[in-house]
Amino acid sequence: MATVAIPPGGTLLQTFRQSFVDVPVGPKPDQGVATTQFLDAAESLTTIFDVLGALAFSKVKEDMSTNIKKLRAQQLAAISDSETIQDLCRNELKAKKQTATEGLVWLLRALDLTCMALFQNIETENKAAADKNIKVEELSVSFKRAYNLTLMPHHPMGMPFIFNRTLEASCPYRDTFFKKLCSDDPEAIAKVKQQLYVYLEALKSIVKILKDFIQTCSGLSKKLLKEREGYGEY
Repeated sequence: MATVAIPPGGTLLQTFRQSFVDVPVGPKPDQGVATTQFLDAAESLTTIFDVLGALAFSKVKEDMSTNIKKLRAQQLAAISDSETIQDLCRNELKAKKQTATEGLVWLLRALDLTCMALFQNIETENKAAADKNIKVEELSVSFKRAYNLTLMPHHPMGMPFIFNRTLEASCPYRDTFFKKLCSDDPEAIAKVKQQLYVYLEALKSIVKILKDFIQTCSGLSKKLLKEREGYGEY
């Protein structure tokens, strides 16, 4: 498990090589997502799984890294045609290939899982602050629900049971998790929650753009076309 040195008064997000907040996105209708910055941001996000520590996330992190490598390989193979993620995939599909595009589909599912779980977890805390009848849920609950909507429909029989049992056994309590995202500064926890919320808003927007793009792709295999159905919304 990798460890990251968080500066005094700082947060884990400030150690990221690239934030989704700063990933360039072009104007409509295409809204091209800059390839290099997107992949750097996705790679930076995997550090969060080290903080979560649960064994259930080790496979998610491994798969994310593999799919990022697939996209980087396609980018290097056709640099001039890969300035945006959309262009990268379009040009790969034109060449009757889909390794990187398939990698993008799976990468988006993992990003969606992470974003949905953490975003909704923070949202329940915000709602609980305004309504004492609402209970703040633990991370394991948030990740279970997000997993059911993102990755579970595409995993083989038996894997969901293993994932959920492992999650129950090893997912940290939310208070512990947020403390690990920042330094020992008393004000750092509130700071990291604010930063994370903004970060997740940006990630959520980019994931939606690319999910919508995938829906328009032609040339994908029937198997992948079937798998790309059923994304959860939040």
